[in-house]
This record gives sequence, C-alpha cells and structure tokens, in this order.
Amino acid sequence: MRTDQYQGHDYYLMDELLTDEHKLIRDAAREWVKKEVSPIIEEAAENCKFPQHLLPGLASIGAFGPYIPEEYGGAGLDHIAYGLIMQELERCDSGLRSTASVQSSLVMYPIWKYGSEEQRMKFLPKLASGEWIGCFGLTEPDHGSNPGGMTTNYKDMGDHYLLNGAKMWISNAPFAQVAVVWAKNEEGRIHGILVERGMEGFTTPTMHGKWSLRASDTGELIFDNVKVPKENLLPGRSGLGAPLSCLDSARYGIAWGAIGAALDCYDVALRYSKERMQFGKPIGAFQLQQKKLAEMITEITKAQLLTLRLGQLRNEGRATSSMISMAKRNNVDMAKTVASNARQMLGGMGITGEYPIMRHMMNLESVITYEGTHDIHLLITGMDVTGFDAFK
Repeated sequence: MRTDQYQGHDYYLMDELLTDEHKLIRDAAREWVKKEVSPIIEEAAENCKFPQHLLPGLASIGAFGPYIPEEYGGAGLDHIAYGLIMQELERCDSGLRSTASVQSSLVMYPIWKYGSEEQRMKFLPKLASGEWIGCFGLTEPDHGSNPGGMTTNYKDMGDHYLLNGAKMWISNAPFAQVAVVWAKNEEGRIHGILVERGMEGFTTPTMHGKWSLRASDTGELIFDNVKVPKENLLPGRSGLGAPLSCLDSARYGIAWGAIGAALDCYDVALRYSKERMQFGKPIGAFQLQQKKLAEMITEITKAQLLTLRLGQLRNEGRATSSMISMAKRNNVDMAKTVASNARQMLGGMGITGEYPIMRHMMNLESVITYEGTHDIHLLITGMDVTGFDAFK
C-alpha cells in the first residue's frame, strides 16, 4: 500500500494571498484524502469502481456544493474554497474530483440557480450531505461538442411530461438518485428536468472498458417513455445557455483540479530524483532532469496564478465563460505535459501502480476531452478575441 507523502508546493508563496479559512479548508481536504483515499485509490482504479463508502467523507469536507447557501445544506463558501477542494481531490485522482465536481457544479448548481424553492428544499440538503448523488445528462451518443443538436425530448401529456432519448458518458449515472437532464420540448426549446431513480422507463447502464477515470463510475441514461411530474421541470431558465452556465462552474473546478494532478506528478518526480541513484549520484543532479523539474514547477506556478485570479473574478461575478475556458484548456494541457515528463523521469517504475503518475496520465486524457474539448476551448478563446464564430 502506497504511503502518501505529498506536502504541497507553493513556489510563488501564494498561500499569502489566501485567507486562513481557505487554508483550513484545503488542509482538511488534504488530510482526509491522505488518510481515507490514497491508501485505496490504486485498487479502486484497477477494479474500475468508485468506492461509494467515501461519499459521507466527501460531504464532511464540504466537497458537495461548498458554495451553496447554508439554508440548503451547503457550506456557504466562496469559489476559491471550492477550487482548493477540487485541487486536493484531483491531486489524488481525477475520478474522485469528477464525482464531487458533478455533484456540485452540474447537479446542485442548476437546482440552486434555476430550480423552484420546493425543488431546492427537496433535493439540495440530501445532495449536500451525500445521502443522494446526482448526475448531469447533456452529452448524447451523437451530440458531444454540439449539445444544441440533442434529440432527447419531452412532450406535455397534460398532467405529466413524457421523456424519451438517451445520454452517454455520464459520471455518477450508475448509482445516482437524481439526474439533471436537458431535453427539448415540442417547440425545440431546451429545458432542465429532474429525473429520479425508480421512475418507470428510466435506466442507467454502466459503461465498461474504460482505460481512463477508472475510479469513477460512468454510465448512460436511457429514457423510454418516462413519466416525469411537471413539478420536476426547472423553471428558472431555458435554452442552451442554461446547461452551458453549469458547465462554466464545472470547468472552473477542473481548472483547479488539474493543478492538483500536476502537483502530485511533480511531487513524486522531485522526490524520486533525490533518491534514485545512477552513475554514482542522484538523477536530480543531472542537468536534463533538473530541466524537466524546473519546467514543471514553472508551468504549475503559472497555472496557479491564472486560476487564483480567476477565482477572485468569479467571487466578484466578473469571470466570463471565455476566461474559464482559457484556464480549463491551459491547466489540463499543462497537467498532461507535467505527467508525461514525470513519467519519463521515473523510467520503468513510472508505469507501475507503485506510483500514481501513469494513472494521472490516463485520467487526464479524459479531462482534456470532457466538458469542452481542448480544441473547442481554443475556439472559444479565438472567438472572444476576434469576434468571429469559427464553430460554423
């Protein structure tokens, strides 16, 4: 069983820019991860199964809806605190962060922002406590980067809605109690609907064969003439902008989380470079290995500065979708590069389960694709700076 020796790296002394509350929240998340998750994460990844017994612990550190107001069961924290928690979770595993990120940003966020008061009181406290887990149904088998082309639809049957369609690549789906599903009405307008487990015709088959995010449960959402009560329609907002605003929140969390994965890879490579002897001295004493380490911590530090500023802007309500896209794209790409270089430094040991680097590498292949691919986020930035839409 691997001992988690991680201590953190803060080359530009950014802890001085955090509040005492921020640091307490981060440190509590870090200690919980080191005690409860690090000892079992390799086994969970090998078995391709999310360890559901961790859900109460995730709730206890505020990982579920930390910025949701206390009246609905949240912790009422700011967005930097949310980011720091996501960073500590992904420092251990991207799948762990995905579980919490989906719950917070893609399930609790839309219910809080666009739900009725009755919906908030019914769902949010149970989601915040981890009693219920949710999932987010937007991506379809034939509609990923173009969610507006979705075919999942519902019809008004008088006293209920009749929902049909399918969603794919859905984190938490196999064991979620509620799904925030985005579907078109008879006029083609997109709305959010809360679909609860146990509704007839609603199934969530598990997807198998993943080589990435293996410690996260992924599934499909199948709707075969599902009768959904009318009170389960999110009334606050419709149109494609509604689910995309949820993705902004999730992508923001990913921007922080990816730094965590990079920090873990750097931490392992740095420690290894001081212990591994070749040609009579530690490999960290060789120029090429120092080059790798210096570039890693430089890129990590740049990402930390970018994301901390983004958190400040988000707290002020001034962070735009394009800003979030830039940070998500930059930080995940950075983490992939750091993981690859760290793996090389460990040589053959880098591909074994004795070290976390190869697992991070595989996970980041998913993170760079989901919630907006690397190229899609590039085009979002391009459109923002030029004013020209290159998507069509």
